[in-house]
Amino acid sequence: MEIQKVLKLVDHTLLNVAATWNEIKALCDEGILYDVASVCIPPAYVAKAKEYVGNRLAICTVVGFPNGYSTTEAKIFEAEDAIRNRADEIDMVVNIGLVKSGEFKAVEDEIKSVKSAIGSKILKVIIETCVLTREEKIKMCKVVTNAGADFIKTSTGFSTGGATREDIRLFSENVGGNVKIKAAGGIKTLDDAMDFINLGASRLGTSSLVKYIKENYRSLTKSP
Repeated sequence: MEIQKVLKLVDHTLLNVAATWNEIKALCDEGILYDVASVCIPPAYVAKAKEYVGNRLAICTVVGFPNGYSTTEAKIFEAEDAIRNRADEIDMVVNIGLVKSGEFKAVEDEIKSVKSAIGSKILKVIIETCVLTREEKIKMCKVVTNAGADFIKTSTGFSTGGATREDIRLFSENVGGNVKIKAAGGIKTLDDAMDFINLGASRLGTSSLVKYIKENYRSLTKSP
């Protein structure tokens, strides 16, 4: 797969707590230059970033991030506020405590509520795979499918681990046809990206891949 085709699947991400506007602006510039799927940024920067990029780049932001334990009403407000600020995509964190408690109906209802709040905008649901059992991951594939979300996403990148190849394989085997897969956390090289894509991911959340490709472009494109 060509490098540009990989970049078109990247959510170029900066969610560091200390991120400045100059850093977000630089992220947007890179996103436009490398034609990525979106930039994923903190909610406070969405309006300013959208004004800066216009229609040249999709803006993604996060809801209930990173812990997922805010109330459903708070998540709905965050999502609606992000859409008012012209976000194109929302990545929400589920209430992981409810998942661990087996309260899957409540989790599904919450996802449905956020999806209803944002309408046709893309909703990606972060289930934080690193803290779930295999059985819980399979159950969450069904929950996300039934809730009508657009993507299931592995990780926030702020917990104990990121995407694994095993999790993407498991997602591919258990999500419905209406749900795409986003791998996030720990995707640092082109080989990582290719592995996840080949296993079924159609989005990659990463803060490192653009930098890696930029620094290694000549060697990556060198003819054998």
